[in-house]
Amino acid sequence: MIKTSINGVFKDNGRLFTENLPDCKGLKVYDEKLIVYNNREYRSWNPYKSKLAAAILNGLKEINLFEGANVLYLGAATGTTVSHISDIVRDQGIIYAVEISPYAIKQLSRVCENRKNIIPILADANRLEEYENIVSKPVDLVYQDISQRNQTEIFIKNVKKFLDEKGQGILMIKARSIDVSDEPERIYGSVVKKLREVDLKVKYKIDLSPYAKDHVAIVVNL
Repeated sequence: MIKTSINGVFKDNGRLFTENLPDCKGLKVYDEKLIVYNNREYRSWNPYKSKLAAAILNGLKEINLFEGANVLYLGAATGTTVSHISDIVRDQGIIYAVEISPYAIKQLSRVCENRKNIIPILADANRLEEYENIVSKPVDLVYQDISQRNQTEIFIKNVKKFLDEKGQGILMIKARSIDVSDEPERIYGSVVKKLREVDLKVKYKIDLSPYAKDHVAIVVNL
């Protein structure tokens, strides 16, 4: 098991792993593999089921994640990626996991039964007033994975509202959710332009193929 350049993320035989939380020993969140190394339990991180894992394998080397970090996660779904971030920030960190789907939040709540560092929030990420009193701002990372036409605008509002001045934002863009008829590269260029127009510093853009078609990760700072 080898440490990567990212806090709390490990690699073995080309696969990514995070160390399972002490209260979650032997527990899986999805179909991940559990392995024990030096008396510690690790969970495999599937890049086909997590865009963040895909981004790391495709070259993302800097994430503002560390033990004790506070994270605002928009589009938490059933908790696959959220659970790995939970492993990384450990018991000292907090993840505010916002999800609009009642079905998904029900599944996510089951994950939270053992992962006390995740706060599931049933809310619309486009309506910050629904959760601004829950999130202890500022946060160290705003992470968004929402498939809506206005996903860029949602991201900008949340970054401007909640992100610490030294924090980081990661936006997962699904081109086909913005415009199914346009070329993905044109869409990505338009997103980067919008981010820069509101004075966000775009550090880099990472293509997520072959793990996720027509997706990129865009990393920004204030």
